[in-house]
Amino acid sequence: MVPPIKTPVKASVSHKLSIPPLNERILSSMTRRSVAAHPWHDLEIGPAAPQIFNVVIEISKGSKVKYELDKKTGLIKVDRVLYSSVVYPHNYGFIPRTLCEDSDPLDVLVIMQEPILPGCFLRAKAIGLMPMIDQGEKDDKIIAVCADDPEYKHYTDINELPPHRLAEIRRFFEDYKKNENKEVAVNDFLPAAKAFEAVQHSQDLYADYIVESLRR
Repeated sequence: MVPPIKTPVKASVSHKLSIPPLNERILSSMTRRSVAAHPWHDLEIGPAAPQIFNVVIEISKGSKVKYELDKKTGLIKVDRVLYSSVVYPHNYGFIPRTLCEDSDPLDVLVIMQEPILPGCFLRAKAIGLMPMIDQGEKDDKIIAVCADDPEYKHYTDINELPPHRLAEIRRFFEDYKKNENKEVAVNDFLPAAKAFEAVQHSQDLYADYIVESLRR
């Protein structure tokens, strides 16, 4: 049962606290009128990270709609419908409380039996890393399996997947922006150990970002 939200007691004008300016991007979802949780910042990554972690699903397996997190509100918005005749091969989302060089949370492709509704979160286990360059910028993806799917939870490394599955994933990301005249390059898949390093690095970047924001 969700506990009731306590209404804070309003202080008089003369006793208002002087709140130091925090990073607007981190706290943009928190206003005097709203206390809604933000999936990027309020959802914990999970105690078993960087091996097993929470993932917020943005795009369902089989979808041609490119949904993404709206960083200001924390809602899932429609970014576009894919220009190419392709669909996402697996559920796609991000790891909360992570940050990459492109100022976004770390992306994850989650392999499992069923499509998941955008906005839901699940536990995923990293099994590999797909290095990717999107229009000249680094945009690596974690390849993971659902940690609570009995068909896939036993996988521990990307080399255990059928080669054709990896070929499908690679081809999707190489092709899905071609009709937008945008270039994407996918390099060789890397093992689970490299995925763990990438997740840990993104956690560290996020922590550094928060600390720096609090100092401002």
